[in-house]
Amino acid sequence: MIQPALIKRQRLILCLLFLLIIVTMVVGMGLGYASLSYDRLLPTILGKGSFKEEFILFSIRLPRIIITLLAGMSLALSGAILQGITRNDLADPGIIGINSGAGVAIAIYFLFFPVQAGSFIYLLPVIAFIGAFLTALLIYVFSYKKNEGIQPVRLILIGIGFSMALSGIMIVLISSAERSKVDFIAKWLAGNIWGTDWPFIWALLPWLVILVPFTFYKANRLNILGLSEQVAIGVGISVERERILLLITAVALAASAVAVTGGIAFVGLMAPHIAKALVGPRNQLFIPIALFIGGWLLLLADTIGRNLAAPDGIPAGTMVAIIGAPYFLYLLLKK
Repeated sequence: MIQPALIKRQRLILCLLFLLIIVTMVVGMGLGYASLSYDRLLPTILGKGSFKEEFILFSIRLPRIIITLLAGMSLALSGAILQGITRNDLADPGIIGINSGAGVAIAIYFLFFPVQAGSFIYLLPVIAFIGAFLTALLIYVFSYKKNEGIQPVRLILIGIGFSMALSGIMIVLISSAERSKVDFIAKWLAGNIWGTDWPFIWALLPWLVILVPFTFYKANRLNILGLSEQVAIGVGISVERERILLLITAVALAASAVAVTGGIAFVGLMAPHIAKALVGPRNQLFIPIALFIGGWLLLLADTIGRNLAAPDGIPAGTMVAIIGAPYFLYLLLKK
């Protein structure tokens, strides 16, 4: 049974994070290469702004903010699931190569298949999922030992190896591509939020709507899988079935996010860790907080990055990596 004090603490933290997200969104709406003063935000939202103000807010700023928030949530939840099923605190879809697998699949499709504007946006998450799932499956197979299960350190090392190999494949693909297509892939590699229109939101949102409730439904299974295989088998859980099902969920969440944001790592590493530090390791408690933290982290990184070096800005993936890489090294040394 969850202690009432912990539930109260969780609700308080969620309220504070919600306020933090709202404040960051408001700040992000007003900042940018094209000016939109804060005293004009509310009138513009209510439909009383000029054509220029409404275009800046509803066609440029707001879609990007929402996409960044949703993608950060997806990556955070993916990281939380991966850490639970592998019992490895260093697991992250960006670090262990899942994002790179999605990127290679997107690059192959973009370079060698006919792209139709109408369907391209909605196909991207599916294509990314196929590439990410094949990569995750290979990493899982190479990390697994029959009598010992998943080897945490082995998983990280193999994942990093796959990530480097897939990045090399991406460079080979770029070297033989047209200049216009190279620019797209280069932006993807840097973690530049390139999906900045409303259709990208509709392409990403269904994955979250389905997979977030499913993860909450499986939260208790994640708790048990996080203990040991012997305990999980002892309480009657089909370990491999649950693990593969949750792995598919984590891969789908990561793939749907990076399909519209590019290769962003470390959000799935940091958000679950911070959430666990606040309310403990129980999935029912920390996953909602991890969702909010992940969304806010990526939103903050993108808001800072796109305003530091206007008009092009610094990619959100680079901003997150500046924070995430030292945090990863800290965890690596600690563990």
